[in-house]
Order: sequence, then structure tokens, then C-alpha cells
Amino acid sequence: MPKVFAALFCCLCSACLLAQNPTGTLVPPGRLVKDTSGQRDLIGIFLQVSHIHLKKPPKVDGRRVYYSLVPLSNAVPGGGTALVTSTTAGFYLGNRQTTYLSNVTFSPSTNFRGEYNLPFRSNIWEPNNSWNYSGDYRLTFYPQYTWGLGGNTAPSNKVLMQYTYVRLYQNRLKRIKSYLFAGVGYDLDWHIKLHPVNDTVNLGTFTKYSNGVANHSNSFSSGLTFNLLYDTRNNSLNPLPGWYYNIILRINPKFIGSEYEWSSLYVDARKYISFNEKHQNTLAFWTYLWTTMGTNPPYLDLPAIGWDSYQRSGRGFYPSRYTGRSLFDLEAEYRRSITPDELLGFVVFANMNSVTEAQINNFAYVHAAAGAGLRIKFNKHSGTNVCIDFAASKGYDAIYLNLGEAF
Repeated sequence: MPKVFAALFCCLCSACLLAQNPTGTLVPPGRLVKDTSGQRDLIGIFLQVSHIHLKKPPKVDGRRVYYSLVPLSNAVPGGGTALVTSTTAGFYLGNRQTTYLSNVTFSPSTNFRGEYNLPFRSNIWEPNNSWNYSGDYRLTFYPQYTWGLGGNTAPSNKVLMQYTYVRLYQNRLKRIKSYLFAGVGYDLDWHIKLHPVNDTVNLGTFTKYSNGVANHSNSFSSGLTFNLLYDTRNNSLNPLPGWYYNIILRINPKFIGSEYEWSSLYVDARKYISFNEKHQNTLAFWTYLWTTMGTNPPYLDLPAIGWDSYQRSGRGFYPSRYTGRSLFDLEAEYRRSITPDELLGFVVFANMNSVTEAQINNFAYVHAAAGAGLRIKFNKHSGTNVCIDFAASKGYDAIYLNLGEAF
């Protein structure tokens, strides 16, 4: 089965690399700006019911900011629920026909017991897509289970870890030609005072791993990234037909502060196929390969399901349920409108993943999950949906609440 995944991954990658002409499968950005005149959203319904009349802010060179703000209650790693407030702002910094939608997202959460997550993400496109800036900044203090390395770990054999996590990722990419971007970045991962909630457990013995797992220890990774991006999507919050292809090589040398010298490669491919130009009727595919190279990185920096860049992969699996030196993930989702005004929609999805085993370093086990979800249009101008998904795998299920599609 892992060989089948690898073959599908190669097909997606090669098809993207061969698609040099933007005509046909790749839709020019000018045709990706969707007409929203016949759509309804929650903001419009609220204004209509409340009889509130807002004066539209003046446009500056055609720019306007579209906000989405939703308070949510969601399950969190380690057990329990937390109050999550998700705020998304979408805006164009240039002509909508030649510039992709920029967005920033802030989704703080807390369970009011001293545990919290403060993530801030940004994806900024300069006029005519001349430059792209992406950032991911986080301060997190939530307990999280770990099962050790490999894909054959027993569900009950787990340890609850606690630590403070600081992330600082920033990339800057230059447009090389239509849809193709290249650039560099900096990634920082700092795990502070890692320890099991049950302090009698030795994390190194449990995980059978040596780097970054000593009780009450810290791990610090400081790395340079080299990025190659191919993106024909006009809107990353709710992608329309097109391709997305991203390659990130990360190198963590000691001379810029990294505790261990290690490197990683992340290859991400996505394809969106639309069957209707006026209404949502889309089939989306996502696959990525994440692998480490060289000496062993800290344990919490190893590839793990649910720990991709935006922590959206592996719906139906507990975050970090499967961890290894390499991880392969394959996902598919069908998206369809329910109402003609696009206010309501639904999705069905499935995903499969596999990690390498600790001893043989091969993909030996495959894990699958599936689910379905409801979509409610929150802001039609930015295409932002309130996404309510239920997903399940063997022995685990969860409800996911988000603003914007998983991929």
C-alpha cells in the first residue's frame, strides 16, 4: 500500500512540473475571481436581520479588508475543551485580476486552567504577486500525548508530555515567472522544559530516542530554509481550480544556534478540479512527503501527523499519533454547495498516512481516516467558510471547527 501512495504522489508532482502553459488545467488568475453577487453569507444575514446599515469604507487603490471572526469551543490535545476565537482578515494589495488574496489569521485558545495556544499566521502577496511573505508565529502551552516512533504503536501505550513551545517561521519568495516563486526563510522551534505529566516516566526510555527527550530539558532548532513554490490558486482560504506545489529544504547548523545539526525536506502537492464554474462542486487532492536527513533532530521536530505547516492534515487522528523519521500523507476531499446562494455546503473526505519504522526506516504500516463536514459561508468576499468537520479513524474520532478549508 505505501508503494501505491508513492506512485500517486509522483503522479501529482510530475503533472505539476510538466504544466508550463497556464491554459487548460491551470486557470489564469483573472478568471479565478469569482462573482459573489448571487451569494449570501452570515455577515449579510446578520446585517439584514438586525437592520444595521454599515457605510462601506472607501477603497484605496481597489483595496478592502474582509474580516471573519468566530468564537468556537473545541477539543484540545491532552484532553478537555478550550475556547477558541478565530479571526481571519483577507485583503488584496493590488489589482484582483493580477494579485492573489492575502490573509492573516489569529486563533488564540485557552481552557482557563493555565493552558493556552497563541498562533498568528500570515500569507501576504504584494501587487502583481511580485513578492510573497509567509509567517507562522506561535506560543503554546498544552499537554500532548506521544506514542513513540513508528506506525505499530499500541493505542494504550502513551505518555502525556508537557512543555512550552515557541515557533517563529518567516519566508520571503520572489516571483520568477507566472505562478513560480523562489526564496529563503528562517525557522525556529524552541521546546522548553519538556517533561512527562507523570514524572516517574523516563521519556528517553519510553520513546527509544536520544535527542531532545530528557526529562526537564529544552530543545532548540534554528534553521535556514530554501523554498520553491508553484501556486495557481487565487485564494488559499477557499481554493479554486488549480495547482499548488511547494518544496522546502531546511538546514539547521550549529553556527546559527541549533542545538543539533540536522536537515529536513518537505514536498507538498495539491490539485483542485472544479465541475461547475458558478457553484462549489470541487474535488481536491493533497499529498506531502516530509523527511529528515543527516543526524537525528530533536524528538519533537520529527515528522508527525497533524504537525504540517498549518496543522490541518490527518483529520481523524490525534496530533502526533504517528511519528517517524519520514512521513507520507495522502488526502482527498469532495466539496459541494447545498443551497443555490452558496450559504450552505458540505464536504466528504478521506486520508491515509504512513511513517517509517524506528529500526528498518521503511514504510510498513498504513493508517486511514474518513469524515464529513458542513460549510457555512461566513464572508462571501474573501470566500471564508465556517468549517465543521467530523472525522474518525480506528479507535479515535474528533470534531474540527475552523475558518477556511483544511487545504
